[in-house]
Amino acid sequence: MAKKGNRVQVILECTEHKESGLSGMSRYITTKNRKNTTTRLELKKYNPVMRKYTVHKEIK
Repeated sequence: MAKKGNRVQVILECTEHKESGLSGMSRYITTKNRKNTTTRLELKKYNPVMRKYTVHKEIK
């Protein structure tokens, strides 16, 4: 049975990691309320490969 509601799972990917050319990837999975947040999420999260806090954006 599927859940009904406005909460959806989204994947956040590091933007600085892509540009740096380092191997690996930093991704986080979180949820957001589709009704309240219609734009893409952009959060500062920890990137273990680069060992610092970086901007992570929602990917489709």
